[in-house]
Amino acid sequence: MNDIQERIENIRRRIAAAAARSGRDPASIELLAVSKTFPVETIREAVEAGQLLLGENKVQELLAKAPQLPAKLQWHLIGHLQSNKVRKILPHVKFIHSIDSLDLARDVDRIAAELGLHPQVYLEVNLAAESSKHGFSAEKLRSSLEDLYALRRLEIQGLMCIPPFDADAAKSRPYFVQLRELRDELEKTGGAPLPLLSMGMSHDFEVAIEEGATIVRVGSAIFGGRQAKV
Repeated sequence: MNDIQERIENIRRRIAAAAARSGRDPASIELLAVSKTFPVETIREAVEAGQLLLGENKVQELLAKAPQLPAKLQWHLIGHLQSNKVRKILPHVKFIHSIDSLDLARDVDRIAAELGLHPQVYLEVNLAAESSKHGFSAEKLRSSLEDLYALRRLEIQGLMCIPPFDADAAKSRPYFVQLRELRDELEKTGGAPLPLLSMGMSHDFEVAIEEGATIVRVGSAIFGGRQAKV
C-alpha cells in the first residue's frame, strides 16, 4: 500500500467517524481530492486507490491533466472561474463549486445553452466578507435568488464556502453553521431544494461533516504539502 492510499483510507475512516458522531450515513458524504499543483503521476496513485472525484482550482491545469487520466474520473472546478474561460471548461467538469456572482451565473447559463449543456453548480458564499475571496454575500445571494433560479440551464445543487483559515478547526464551525442555516432559509424562500453543501478542507473537514457537509475538499491531507509547479 502506498502513502497516498493509506492517507485516503485514513480520511475515509475519519469521514465515517464524523458522520457517526452527527447521526449521518457516511455514504451521504463525498470525498473530493484536490489535486492542484500535483503532477499526473501523483494523482494516478490516488486514482489507483479508488479515488474518482478530483478537484482543480485552475481551468488550464484541469484541462492539461484530464486527458492524461482515465475518462471515468469526475472532475470538479473549485477555484474562481473567469468568464472568458467558461466555454473552455464547461464540457469537462461535472460540478462547478465557484459560481460567485450573478454575472458569472448568467455567462455560464448562456454558454451552456449554446453548448447544449446543463452544468451542475454550487453558489459560493463569502460569509466572512474577506476581500481576498470571491463569493456572494448572504444578503446579495438572497436578493439574487429569483434571478439565479430563472437561469434555465444551471442546475443549482447547493452552496459552497471557504471560512477564514485557522489551524483550530473549531474556528470554522460558525461559518459551516451559517452556510447550513442560509441553505435552509433559501430552500424555504426560493421554493427549490439545495441538497448539497461543499464545505470543509484538510484541516477542518470533520467539523464540516458534523455541520452538514455533503462533499469535503481535501488536498494536502491526501497529497502532502503543495508543490510550486505542476
